[in-house]
Amino acid sequence: MDIREMARPLDGASVSAFLRSLPAQPLLLGLGEARHFVGELGEVRNEIFRHLVEHEGYRSFAIESDCLMGLVVDDHITTGTGTLDDVMERGISHGFGASPANRELVRWMRAYNEEHDEKLRFHGFDGPLEYWAASPRQALTGLHGLLDGPLPYSMETLDTLLGPDDRWADEATVMDPSRSIGRSPDAQRLRLITDDLVALLDTQAPRLRARDGERAALYGRTATGLLRYHHWMADTSPARMARLSALRDAMMAANLRAVAEQGPALVFGHNLHLQRNKSFVPFGDQQLEWWSAGAITATHLGDRYAFLASAFGTVSDHAPAPDTVEGLLSSLPWDHSVIDARRLSEAITRPAPRISHDRAYFPLDPARLDAIDGIVFLKKAARLEAWPD
Repeated sequence: MDIREMARPLDGASVSAFLRSLPAQPLLLGLGEARHFVGELGEVRNEIFRHLVEHEGYRSFAIESDCLMGLVVDDHITTGTGTLDDVMERGISHGFGASPANRELVRWMRAYNEEHDEKLRFHGFDGPLEYWAASPRQALTGLHGLLDGPLPYSMETLDTLLGPDDRWADEATVMDPSRSIGRSPDAQRLRLITDDLVALLDTQAPRLRARDGERAALYGRTATGLLRYHHWMADTSPARMARLSALRDAMMAANLRAVAEQGPALVFGHNLHLQRNKSFVPFGDQQLEWWSAGAITATHLGDRYAFLASAFGTVSDHAPAPDTVEGLLSSLPWDHSVIDARRLSEAITRPAPRISHDRAYFPLDPARLDAIDGIVFLKKAARLEAWPD
């Protein structure tokens, strides 16, 4: 079968046709990155999002970035708070704020909101963490501040138990669990206090305005997730890194379910996080495996979650072998394409796995194409941005 029969040049019409081919219209449409910091993919993503907003009723965008920092961007695009330079520095984590495509996206969303009554929303869906994690201070004090008194715990009590933020955000804990304070008496007491405050939030939900209730819920699940993550950072078992990876994706999935309540939304993050099945990553002498945020989200949303994986032909001047999935897709006549992944999976037989020469690029797994709804294919990843320091 000619693979051109299951592919189309990537444009607004092909995106809409892809949506119509799904069994249900998604609340969340995941667009995955096969590699972070590919400028061309960011530009393609912006074109897709603009089409979704203007023709498919999408009103939210979520990115693999710190969920609390994302509030800075959301305030900017909805109310004009802050300058674009400041927002890009303080509102997007992991070095993604330096991306020209992300800057253009935020600028466009703000301009759109200035002209329309129905506002676009911006969300970070990652936790405030990488493999190390931030202090739970912002989440805990933010939650405390939105609750009505008298409260069982004072802000002074929280401040004393939290202590200096740098004792939480110690990057050395990644490799040395003995540096973690996640199982200290202070941390254990904070976990109990957080449980009480989240329960109290449930009792006060009717009095909160929608925006405050949404923010309080974000603070509550983030504080809970961070303290749980810090607890397991102190673990010394061989399962430690896999468990931390799983907890991170579970936090992502919880944030995505909250975004889905305002859907439909375009979600942008790494293929490994948005795919519907397990993620596998080598880590030293281990092979880490855990259920991705996409798999967890799809368990809750079913057909209302859809996933477009991205893939590239030539990356860092290395062209794929012709018998790999990316090699086959490179024969398509268009620079940018969208492909029906399930039809592709049925049509091709025994493609070879691609060996990546770019340590940051994760090739498509030919054995798992049936877990992908579609593929956004760039024949050449022409603009690779530098990794942040």
